Amino acid sequence: MDVPRDAERGGGGGGGAERGPSRRKLVAGAAAAGLALPLTSGSAGAVVRAAPSRVAVPTDAAGAAGRERDPKAAGFLQPYASYWFPDSFPEGREPDPGAVWRSLKSWRPQDDADLPYNVATVPLAERFTPVPANATARAGQARISALVSFAGTAGNPSQGGPTADYYALSHWAYLDELVFWGGSSGEGIILAPNAPVTDAAHRNGVPVLGNVFLPPTAYGGDLTWTRELVQKDARGRFPLADKLIQVARTYGFDGWFLNGETDGGDPALARQFADFVQALRQGAPELRITWYDAFNADGRVGWQGALNDKNAMFFQRGDRKLSDTVFVDFRWSAARLASSAAYARRLGRSPYELWAGVDVEASGWDARVNWDAFVPEGRDHVVSYGLYRPEWTRRSGEAPGPFHARDDQFWGGRNTDPSAPAGPGSWRPAARTVADRSTVTSVPFASTFNTGHGTAWYEGGVRAGEVEWNHLGLQDRLPGRRWALWADGGGTFRRPAVGFDFGAAWRGGSSLLVDGPLDRPVTLELYRTRLPLRAGTVLEITHRVDEGSAAVTVEAAVAYAEPAKAGGRPTFRRLPARTVRAADGWLTSTVRIGDGPGRTAYALGVRLSAPGGSPVRWRLGGLAVRDGEPAAHTPAPPSALRIAASHITGDGTAELRLTWQPSAKGAPVRHSAEGTSVRHPAEAAPVRHYEVHQILPDGKRRFLGGTCGTACYLPALRRTGGEAGTRLEVRAVGELYVSSAAAAAVFTW
Repeated sequence: MDVPRDAERGGGGGGGAERGPSRRKLVAGAAAAGLALPLTSGSAGAVVRAAPSRVAVPTDAAGAAGRERDPKAAGFLQPYASYWFPDSFPEGREPDPGAVWRSLKSWRPQDDADLPYNVATVPLAERFTPVPANATARAGQARISALVSFAGTAGNPSQGGPTADYYALSHWAYLDELVFWGGSSGEGIILAPNAPVTDAAHRNGVPVLGNVFLPPTAYGGDLTWTRELVQKDARGRFPLADKLIQVARTYGFDGWFLNGETDGGDPALARQFADFVQALRQGAPELRITWYDAFNADGRVGWQGALNDKNAMFFQRGDRKLSDTVFVDFRWSAARLASSAAYARRLGRSPYELWAGVDVEASGWDARVNWDAFVPEGRDHVVSYGLYRPEWTRRSGEAPGPFHARDDQFWGGRNTDPSAPAGPGSWRPAARTVADRSTVTSVPFASTFNTGHGTAWYEGGVRAGEVEWNHLGLQDRLPGRRWALWADGGGTFRRPAVGFDFGAAWRGGSSLLVDGPLDRPVTLELYRTRLPLRAGTVLEITHRVDEGSAAVTVEAAVAYAEPAKAGGRPTFRRLPARTVRAADGWLTSTVRIGDGPGRTAYALGVRLSAPGGSPVRWRLGGLAVRDGEPAAHTPAPPSALRIAASHITGDGTAELRLTWQPSAKGAPVRHSAEGTSVRHPAEAAPVRHYEVHQILPDGKRRFLGGTCGTACYLPALRRTGGEAGTRLEVRAVGELYVSSAAAAAVFTW
């Protein structure tokens, strides 16, 4: 993207991402998969196998150029998201600090020691579009793509990290596509998304694309890499297209963003690039391809700000679709977008397959945007739009609460009211133009309002982990409409503040806090759903009020029909839960919401009231819809927990790589003639994720981490009381957050 940003500062054409610590990829962990890994000292044919416990051999897991890692430093075993050059490496320079140069052409899954930590496992969920929350949001027209740099290219952890300072994207309801942005000529230019990002996106029905960034020459780009990417072999095939397909399928993400910005080519190279895109499409029809408006039909780079004869050959070729979408460069104008929409229609394509770039990296919601050029109000949208770097809402060093408050305004408007979203300033938030989507379509369903990061980890309302953390794969499905709140009788009222809070939680790192006056009873809508109900279906609400709060009377609110029109409010049926007081602590209220088979819940919420309109601090720690008892939703335990590699870092701490065998796959719940759920004792519930705990000498558990896959990196296991060995346990966690029995292993100090 031809803007004054150095791609080498953390993302392809997108500076501002912070670089991770200098480090080196390692052989550690390969033993778990039986991998043989080349050394980095020029002996490309030599191999070394990792010991099953301690590892002190700093080698490169990919066998490519790079700097050695100090084995005494913390992070020796840290796995990172993968990145490559097409084949050759930059001439006349060294890798950037912390980078390891790898060739995609020579990549093989069996040689990749970090692969088990990078594979996403959550399938892409189906989602539906409920009646929009306001009259301006449209279904079936403009959509949104987001290009996000979650961390630097060479320093993007595979499995989250020990900090809450992270861009925990949660407004998935408005996204149609996420691009894992990054790349630089000093690190690597082809990026595979890390597993937590893909797992979180998939849970919310959003596909994730890796990034192929061919940099401008001003940022170290070399046309050699373009030619290597699109080279043919002796059989006329495209080896690198096959590699991109293999990577996407192996890692579990959904396609590629192709960003060719290296100038100096010719028409023959352009035709070969189009042939390459066609081969990618034909080789993997299930993968998504987005083409960036830069590289043109003449083989040169010339940003059009439009779909036209210069770039249409990479979008459509005759009756063949090449790319699914085109990201239109920021140079667009109203006239260019109108002509682009018309051009797409002439090709037999939807104009909403074009993303008009909206650059928010530097200014966020203060960016000057001609909204009427692509999402006018009062007439059909022209094209879709692509948000470039919406992680602007994260400010380094800030606590997670203020970040989410600002992020809610970015996506939902200054008042965080989806019924009338607008601002700040001239900003048109996504909630104003795009209809939200939801994946809440089956029972059981549960949420603990865990945003995927926190300053501590909670289990049963008690701290089970004292350190900061982030891992998007552990994020819940969160309310899409932030925050739909209505007072009895309508009209204006003093709105209490609603948002995620990190000072207390029932499970995970956060809870939902309602803080302020309740002048009148209010209904807080939480989820739009399509939940099939049975006679025994119940709604569970886990909640509490903080010290100093007035008592709160809580009722479940369930809608059994959709509103008749956009902007309409659901008709909620109120079902008494209970009155909660500070002395009660955390409580779980169970309300029966199913009257019999054949009914559907279209929305879930709560109605809150307080005596005399008193100020309240009410927390929602969990919401669950289930049939039958929770025990019926217990997953099978994992097995064969193994310490694949370890490294003692000093001061009674060690970093570890763990692997295990997955739980037995769950069978669907069967329903009895009475409408209640039945599961055979030998059948296990599906697994949502796995959690790793340390067993302390007094028998208590300390949370160490979690993942959706079967490999976990622990950055800092702490020895307790001079113990000779530390017991580690891994449990499978189901959709209702019921945990399995544990698989165990002992780490000997």
